[in-house]
Amino acid sequence: MTLLSAWEDLQKTTLKVIRGSLRKLEYLAQLRDVKGGYLHWGLARVHGQERANAAIADCHRSQLSKVLSTPLRDLLNDVSASSQEAGTSKEEYLARLSSELARLLPSNNGVGSNRHLSSVLHALSSLLRAKSRISNGEPNTLNEVDASSAHQTNEEDERGIS
Repeated sequence: MTLLSAWEDLQKTTLKVIRGSLRKLEYLAQLRDVKGGYLHWGLARVHGQERANAAIADCHRSQLSKVLSTPLRDLLNDVSASSQEAGTSKEEYLARLSSELARLLPSNNGVGSNRHLSSVLHALSSLLRAKSRISNGEPNTLNEVDASSAHQTNEEDERGIS
């Protein structure tokens, strides 16, 4: 029998079966109690509460970092897996994550992570709406906005305005 550390145990047993990076982040956030510690009965029973708490906190920070460093196109695919795992639509899933932003962040996390995650969730929602409009045959307003911004910037460059 191989002995695993609390961190390895959490990674190789619990988190391995959860599909989607966003869903894993959500799961780890749900383990946090009101005082900022983490509760996982099985992990604490095997490894002790202190080690279990440290392992979950470390995994939570790592998972947030993974989400924040993942390209948006990959996260858009992740939204499909995570929302399916959660049993909800992609739009509802992102709306729920956005409404629970503070809970998704590990304790003692910087303001930058809060803003970054908020921006990522907002971008994913916008991309999902644009994709939906395109698939419904509606004009792609994102391209129209990008084109008008680029045109305006080119005119300003020609006139020497910055």
